[in-house]
Amino acid sequence: MHYRTLGRTQLHVSEVGFGAWGIGGSMWQGSDDDESLNSLHRAADLGVNVIDTALAYGRGHSERLVGKFLKDRKERFVIATKIPPRNGEWPAKGTIREAFPYNYIIECTEQSLKNLNVDVLDVQQLHVWDDSWTDDSEWYDALCELRDDGKIRFFGVSINDHQSSNALRVGSAGKVDTFQVIYNIFDRSPEDDLFILCQKQNIGVIARVPFDEGSLTGSITPETTFPEKDWRNEYFRGDRKREVFDRVEKLKALLGDEAKSLPELSLRFCLNHRAVSTVIPGMRTVKHVEENCSVSDGKQLSEHLIAELCHHQWQRNFYD
Repeated sequence: MHYRTLGRTQLHVSEVGFGAWGIGGSMWQGSDDDESLNSLHRAADLGVNVIDTALAYGRGHSERLVGKFLKDRKERFVIATKIPPRNGEWPAKGTIREAFPYNYIIECTEQSLKNLNVDVLDVQQLHVWDDSWTDDSEWYDALCELRDDGKIRFFGVSINDHQSSNALRVGSAGKVDTFQVIYNIFDRSPEDDLFILCQKQNIGVIARVPFDEGSLTGSITPETTFPEKDWRNEYFRGDRKREVFDRVEKLKALLGDEAKSLPELSLRFCLNHRAVSTVIPGMRTVKHVEENCSVSDGKQLSEHLIAELCHHQWQRNFYD
């Protein structure tokens, strides 16, 4: 496993981190707690030292599983979690006081500390964001108080859906240490402005959704079905499975010596950009952990392949 620095935090994080949304259950059907714990342990054995979870994942279930895992390990891990919007609006809507009032930020952080069974969070994040909130002091004062009290070390923003430009103001204001943002072969929009800003301001980047919720693994076909309560029924509704299948099939022509599988190509693409500190694929099985971690070997994609991948950008938002 190779490591990078998470921006100005100076935290050394594994290039491949553990995305813990799926192990929370609820929206991702079919997860198994024992397999999830085995996956966390295998990831740690392979050098993964950053785990990204959230209070909203399974209503705290993901955090509690991570806390159970941490209790059995002696290593030092970088733990990042998120505060859900109080008004339940995804993506962000309303005022900052409706979404993240001062006392609510404090209370959620205290609950996450309890769930994770830790004394301090390495990175606390607001789970949605509206850049018009930048100049409101309430959210910032609450997070600064938590930092000053030693309950969090750093804080950042998880940017809504495909809205990478919706954090440029807060980044330019120097108020956050990290951004979590969607970045993958289909959605390269963070390269336009956000990554340039992050490199200038030394803001750490946590790249999420490297597989486009599964489509870039090549496992989604027009015939794919999901369990009844799995949220991907909405994400891939209508003709969307056919749309992603057709586009992913074209990507297969780029596989070869540089990347032998679509998941490998997807992760190598994310890590190829130097603004990215860590990429956090969801890993609910040991098999997926081993496959994903093997990508962190220091190899860069060729300029030719990166240029070819430019032709596969796809501007669309399936979260709508």
